[in-house]
Amino acid sequence: MPDIVAELIAKAQALSPHERARLAEELLASLDPHEVEVEAAWDEEFRRRIDEVERGAVELIPASQAFSQVRRALGQCANQRTP
Repeated sequence: MPDIVAELIAKAQALSPHERARLAEELLASLDPHEVEVEAAWDEEFRRRIDEVERGAVELIPASQAFSQVRRALGQCANQRTP
């Protein structure tokens, strides 16, 4: 009996890098169809945020400032949990 997986791998390796990437994406998506929906939602969110930046609807801050704010917020959460 021929090894279908080995045969498919050999055929896939003959594809262009772009075609192999597309094949890999399709195969991964078939393992968890819900992941495709999640990825589509994130893509839409990225587009929305980029549009907000390009329109000037949001204020960008340096990463160092953003990380400081997150550390401060996490510190406050940790202090609230301490008995």
